[in-house]
Amino acid sequence: MELLGRLTWVRRSPRARLGAPARQFSTPRLDLALAKTPPPASLDANFTCFNQNCGKTFSLGEVRYRCACEKNALLDVTHDYEKIKQAMSPSDWRALFDRRAGSTLWPYGSGVWSKKEWILPHIDNENIVSMFEGNSNLFWAERFGKTLGLSELWIKQCGLSHTASFKDLGMTVLVSQVNHMRKTGQAEIAAVGCASTGDTSAALAAYCAAAGIPCIVVLPRGKITTAQLLQPIANGAIVLNIDTDFDGCMKLIQEIVGEVPIYLANSLNSLRIEGQKSAALEILQQFDWEVPDWVVVPSGNLGNIYAFWKGFNMAFELGLVNKVPRMVVAQAHNANPLYRAYRDGWTNFAPIKAEATVASAIQIGDPVSIDRAIYALNRSDGIVEEANEDEIMDISARADMTGMFTCPHTGVGLAVVEKLRQKGTIDRDDRVIVVSTAHGLKFTQSKVAYHEGKLKDVISKHANQPINLPDKSSALIDALRTRIKL
Repeated sequence: MELLGRLTWVRRSPRARLGAPARQFSTPRLDLALAKTPPPASLDANFTCFNQNCGKTFSLGEVRYRCACEKNALLDVTHDYEKIKQAMSPSDWRALFDRRAGSTLWPYGSGVWSKKEWILPHIDNENIVSMFEGNSNLFWAERFGKTLGLSELWIKQCGLSHTASFKDLGMTVLVSQVNHMRKTGQAEIAAVGCASTGDTSAALAAYCAAAGIPCIVVLPRGKITTAQLLQPIANGAIVLNIDTDFDGCMKLIQEIVGEVPIYLANSLNSLRIEGQKSAALEILQQFDWEVPDWVVVPSGNLGNIYAFWKGFNMAFELGLVNKVPRMVVAQAHNANPLYRAYRDGWTNFAPIKAEATVASAIQIGDPVSIDRAIYALNRSDGIVEEANEDEIMDISARADMTGMFTCPHTGVGLAVVEKLRQKGTIDRDDRVIVVSTAHGLKFTQSKVAYHEGKLKDVISKHANQPINLPDKSSALIDALRTRIKL
């Protein structure tokens, strides 16, 4: 296979103080022949029962979220690895993905659809609904990492996306498949719906609006941020505010989709996982296909930890890399059912009533993807750790003081990294990735309350309040002298 176009990944060592690897393109577009060089048409994907004792398969064109086996198991999107291996060598797959990344050629410039053959190989390009999501920054947090005793702390900024969260990665795949099913007449789908703690609803509303598909979102009233509520409203979704928590909303939406032709878009639907796994492949690309030591994922409903593991494991199984990183689930103490099960040696998992947390997007007590998460952790020598409200906001403020602007969920991840470093679990020279799941601007209320000293159970040790002064230069100088040496 002749590979056309050119892309240079410049490897820059953190120890040389040069920052993250940079992409350099010789031309603004890739050659059409490169992006459309197809593997054999036999590549396809299916739903497969996640119950390892069942393994029944279904077409992706079916409206189905679980298997009818005795465990009522979730489904997983599966690929024929032998056919993928026959299609191209590992080095050719790496080269193809690298050359597509960041191009302007539809749809391969997307961080998700640049890996189309590993995501949804069957779908027609004209049915893909994409906003060129993905390709998010991998930020070397050099200064803050030093305060934690780490030489290689990296932040995968998945919040630098169209709707400012990682949910875009999964939603482009799910809505594209729905668009494909509607246009090909595979299923009657009147609308797409979800329950949400804020980010899923924002992503679904945007992608449905782009496709012209009706969207319904079920939200826990008063438990998401103003920005998160505004996003689906602005995109024309039908917004249903319910007097319950996320788990209650999830129960309602599952009842609804069983009665009317509304397609479920929560991570119960494994199509979401397929898009989200692309972020793991991006991390490998950004490190020239070297595998990091640790990947820390703030998690509530637990689909994303499985998605990241799945992406890394797929690259490993297909020979593109030689190992899988150790995975870490970071949970808020007030919503920590997986941590409790891990602490007790996996002897029992029990849903809990999640309490209020500043990390509201992971305020979930009965996670749908519990089996997926445990599966991924057991196969990556994984760890689960928690952080309380004070730890979350304290480390978020400290990180912000080094130039970041963290969402509280990223704060959960950073707090967990600090704990694992203090315990000696993570070594000084380990390469550690914290997945930043959303943009901090979606969660400004908690930052304002922190700096005003108004957060419950939080000591605002790093509060930075504005100084109100009269219109006199002398007053400004006097105030500055209290803060810096002049």
